[in-house]
Amino acid sequence: MPDSVVSVGVDLVDTARFARVIERTPGLVARVFTAREIELSGGERIRPASLAARWAAKEAVAKALVHTDGLEWHHCELLTGQRGEPLLHLTGSVAAAAAGRGITHWAVSLSHDGDMAIAFVVASRGGSDR
Repeated sequence: MPDSVVSVGVDLVDTARFARVIERTPGLVARVFTAREIELSGGERIRPASLAARWAAKEAVAKALVHTDGLEWHHCELLTGQRGEPLLHLTGSVAAAAAGRGITHWAVSLSHDGDMAIAFVVASRGGSDR
């Protein structure tokens, strides 16, 4: 388990509202999500609830990092592990911001219920992925 919690972040998304936004603004999906995230969320037959949960996770990470100027959405990727668990893959500007705060470990939890999706992240120093 991590030695020291640096910060936490949480975000809640109305999935029906999110579906309407991406329907009205189709370019948003490619601007915010990586090709892997889109594929994991249904590819051409996008499941809005899945993308909404990924959006919530990106927002939760940004909240945990506090200073978000210059962060690129594609540099925070929410993937799926071998057991179906959510995994964060950070690169570029987001990885640099995390390193600047001494963050070496992220724990992520996602949930959907009805028209809501929620993401909770814990950013910490030290520890392992046990």
